[in-house]
Order: sequence, then C-alpha cells, then structure tokens
Amino acid sequence: MRCFIIALCFLTSTSILVAQEDVEIIEITEETTPKDIPFAVVEKVPVYPGCFGDDNKKLKECLSYNISAIVSSNFDIKKVSKGLEPGKHYLYVVFKINKEGYVTNVKVRAPKEKSEKDFEKEVIRVMKKIPQMKPGQQKGKDVSVLYSLPISFETK
Repeated sequence: MRCFIIALCFLTSTSILVAQEDVEIIEITEETTPKDIPFAVVEKVPVYPGCFGDDNKKLKECLSYNISAIVSSNFDIKKVSKGLEPGKHYLYVVFKINKEGYVTNVKVRAPKEKSEKDFEKEVIRVMKKIPQMKPGQQKGKDVSVLYSLPISFETK
C-alpha cells in the first residue's frame, strides 16, 4: 500500500511538471498610455484658447494664468465663507481636462471648519466658465490631464 501511495505521488508530480512545460509565455510589447496624466508631466499640455506656440513651458504658464484669472474674477468668496473663522483659508480643487478639452471630475478639499459640499457648488459654477481647450497629448494621442488648483482667500 505504501508503494502504491509513493507511485501515485510520483505520477502526479510528473504530470504537473509535464503540464508546466506546455505553458506558453506571451510577451506584451504594446505600449499603453495611462488614463490620466498629471499636468506637470504631460508631454503636450492642453492649450487654452488664445495661447499658442510650441514651447510647453509657455503653454503651461498661459493655461495656468487664464484658469487662475477666471477663478479669481468669478469665485464668490462671500457666498462660501459664511461660518469660517477670520483669517486666511485654503481650498484645493482638482479636476480633469478630458480628451475633448472640457473640464470634468471637479473635486474640492475645503477648510476643516466647513464641508466640501459647501464649496462644491460654487467651484463647479466657476469651473463651467473655463472654455473648451485643445486636449493634452501623450505619445501623440489625446489624453485626459489632471490639474490641481490651490485657492487661498481671507475672511474678516
């Protein structure tokens, strides 16, 4: 009986070894582009209307300047600052400039004293004022680009 069990174990381990020899290794060579690329590292940044040129650094500066200008001229601090302690506060906004050049997926991180929901409506209202852009590119393909925008304001 003991010989039978040893023989059975031997046959099982041999068949497993033989089965492993038949495994085909497939090498994946196709390069894939990540779904969302951070603004800081994208090969070609999204192009804001009116910004032009081939210099990625200047295009980044132009886009950042225009987005900041829209936010500073349209963001209603009085509407969102009710209930905040006097002083300087920071709001962090993260959004995506999608493959079609539109601002989407707006997320807000607000001061500790208030809920993000209190700021969300106002931030989304302002972000809708950002016009469609030429999308960012990575390896020659249009990609979604993640953009973060810190907003600071002071309450009295």
